[in-house]
Amino acid sequence: MESVKRPKTEEEKRDIFFQRKVAKRMGKAISDFELIEDGDRIMVGVSGGKDSLALLELLALRRKFKKQNFEVVAVHINVLELPYQVDRDFLDEFCRKLDVPMIYRDINVDFERPSKKPACFRCSWHRRTTLFKMTDELKCNKLALGHHMDDALETLLMNMMYQGAVCSMPAKLSMFQGNIILIRPLIYLRNEEMREYSRISNFVLEKELCPHEDVTKRKETNKLIDRLAGDDERIRTNLFRSMSNVQTEYLPIIPKKDKLQ
Repeated sequence: MESVKRPKTEEEKRDIFFQRKVAKRMGKAISDFELIEDGDRIMVGVSGGKDSLALLELLALRRKFKKQNFEVVAVHINVLELPYQVDRDFLDEFCRKLDVPMIYRDINVDFERPSKKPACFRCSWHRRTTLFKMTDELKCNKLALGHHMDDALETLLMNMMYQGAVCSMPAKLSMFQGNIILIRPLIYLRNEEMREYSRISNFVLEKELCPHEDVTKRKETNKLIDRLAGDDERIRTNLFRSMSNVQTEYLPIIPKKDKLQ
């Protein structure tokens, strides 16, 4: 006797529609910025958080259902000096279902050595350096990171406020004489959209969070954006769009020979 398929509930239909919407938005970014080409071997940096898990799943599904021919490899960098932990059992099973190889790499970061740089900066620098090395080791030509629109906005404001520079996170960046292309396929997506995608997908997130994550300038900048935006979502969108609409003729550009004290 054939089993009868249970009809989907309205909530399940909404969830499926939302997941497709997220995939479509990522696809638009991939198309707009030409992030993926046939023959690419893409390494995905997996922190164990919602954004990197969503990116990995979305890329793996795109590889499966789209006509583009590319490979995906997942890598997690573990800093031995931090209590931060991912659920390796979940990650291994998650990647097995996606048919993506999962690779772990342990590294050391000397947090005891005196430094003017905060712990988060040093940790991030060592993780990123290791990711670049592994991209080369694994013969990948692209490194995909799970940064989204809100990350780009925070970086923009942080650089303006603390560095006096207008710069952020590009969707595509050529590095090391073009040997590695860094891509951010989630750049058109909001943090709250990634949170909802994670809920629908039932991701198992980090077992233990980093003790430094709530004491960064990025957290404070995120709160600032929340206060500025309030209930008007156009503010976030317009902040993001402004990076593609820089009208230098209407800016008080300081001559390079001069310095404003």
